[in-house]
Amino acid sequence: MTDRSNNFPPLPKFLRIKPCFYQNIEEEIPAPHQQLVRRVYTLWMMYSGTLFMNVISCIAWWAGGGSATNFGFSLLWLLLFSPCSYTCWFRPLYKAFRADSSFNYMAFFFVFFLQCVLSFIQMIGISGWGACGWIATVLFFSQNVGSAIVMLITTLLFTVDTVLMALVLIKVHRLYRGGGGSMQRAQEEWSTGVWKNAPVREAGFNAATQSVQGPTLPQYPASVPSYPDNSQW
Repeated sequence: MTDRSNNFPPLPKFLRIKPCFYQNIEEEIPAPHQQLVRRVYTLWMMYSGTLFMNVISCIAWWAGGGSATNFGFSLLWLLLFSPCSYTCWFRPLYKAFRADSSFNYMAFFFVFFLQCVLSFIQMIGISGWGACGWIATVLFFSQNVGSAIVMLITTLLFTVDTVLMALVLIKVHRLYRGGGGSMQRAQEEWSTGVWKNAPVREAGFNAATQSVQGPTLPQYPASVPSYPDNSQW
């Protein structure tokens, strides 16, 4: 408990590159919010899988007579957005629930809203943007049915991703506002520097987890509020 080494992403030990983050939902996230954080993590994996499927669909699009530009952009989106989405919106949400950090909540809301917009644009499927969405797929049925069917799979995945992202954004916002969160709290954290590495809010949590003996669960700091949860997601 006192010597926690980074464990994400899980890389083979023989590589010289080491994991960049420590992630343990059962240990660090308060019990009432563990399920939500797991689902958001699953959503990130689903979106990354959709980007991978989008590369395959763009290859089919290219093979059926489409532009190679779409394949190039789809590969770029996979290499860029998969790690950036984890770093820029899942990690802020993880740290927000871990330490009741309003600054991280605000960072999540801002970046995740842009993520929702991006996923919506990918769902639309503008030709030449490297995303197999509805416009590109429907129009390509008249040119190559086989390729269009492969493209349709990615289109449906982008659609599901967009809907789930919108639901997550609404859910987290309700939890945050229900717990008394506000922009003023985020500004106070910014001005005092609490949002930086090893925030003061986590000191109580670390002390509690280090004092835990045996199989008993860690005690979370009193600063982490109990957010009302009136609905199931």
